[in-house]
Amino acid sequence: MLRNATRKLVSSVRSFSTVAVVGSAGGIGQPLAMLMKLNPQVSDLRLYDVVAVNKGVAADISHIATPAKCSGYVGDDEILAALDGCDVVVVPAGVPRKPGMTRDDLFSVNANIVKTIAEACSKACPKAMLCIISNPVNSTVPIIAETLKKEGTYNPKRLFGVTTLDLQRARTFVAQNQGLNVNEACVNVIGGHAGKTIIPLLSQVPDAKFSDEDRDALTHRIMFGGDEVVKAKAGGGSATLSMAYAGAEFANALLRALNGEQGVVQNAYVESSVVPDCTFFSTPVSLGPEGAEEIHGIGTINAYEEGLLADAIPDLQDQIKKGVDFVKNN
Repeated sequence: MLRNATRKLVSSVRSFSTVAVVGSAGGIGQPLAMLMKLNPQVSDLRLYDVVAVNKGVAADISHIATPAKCSGYVGDDEILAALDGCDVVVVPAGVPRKPGMTRDDLFSVNANIVKTIAEACSKACPKAMLCIISNPVNSTVPIIAETLKKEGTYNPKRLFGVTTLDLQRARTFVAQNQGLNVNEACVNVIGGHAGKTIIPLLSQVPDAKFSDEDRDALTHRIMFGGDEVVKAKAGGGSATLSMAYAGAEFANALLRALNGEQGVVQNAYVESSVVPDCTFFSTPVSLGPEGAEEIHGIGTINAYEEGLLADAIPDLQDQIKKGVDFVKNN
């Protein structure tokens, strides 16, 4: 039955895309790569990492009976070949968080990693859509933007910080709290992708009523859901499986839009003028063949959420500036 359903889905797809996963041997990268292999719109899946096992990851995934060709690349000498002509590049590369670490603690290591990847993308696939998962997203996305500006290949419509996991968590936690069908729950989450810069707009949830206690608890859990996983893994890593699922959800939506589907909207951390003095911000974004077609506003929010926004802006500004300054000084 699954095979027949896959055949029907494949036969209905007219366009195909080349997708790279950069950091494909890691805890996020492996399940993300597998999920991308399942997408019938992907014809050529390129898996890149700096560790030798990545060739084995690609061999393993290539045995899955779906149409996409899958190949593996390792090391500095092969990154340009991996990225050559790609339509979409998904980047979970970098070190994961461990207990006691903040996303900002990852900056010194991951900043150099994403800068190198941006330089390679500029050479090998300057028109690709770049979907950034590497933390801290609030800073790594500005790093990539500034690097591409230096290279003369920056297009703000084609650069996305993936904040989808924040929305996945919000839907899950709100559905549990309100007794809703999680598949139908809709929770808007704006801002950034770290701690209190993550702003769930619970007042916008249709047909939901929250006590002040539930509102506060849900807001905190959505903001710091990543910490919950890091602690539960007891030194074994951070959110990997849920992040892979969320990354694939965003990439798959982007592929649908690139191939002509209308009305595709996803939240993403993009260059934006929605909030004054925050050059990057996450709100709903309409996607199309050229990437970000329209960046939507925040909508109506209540006084509690206005307070959350006011508290988030200084941190977000600092994290953006940190990314911009890194490229200026390196």
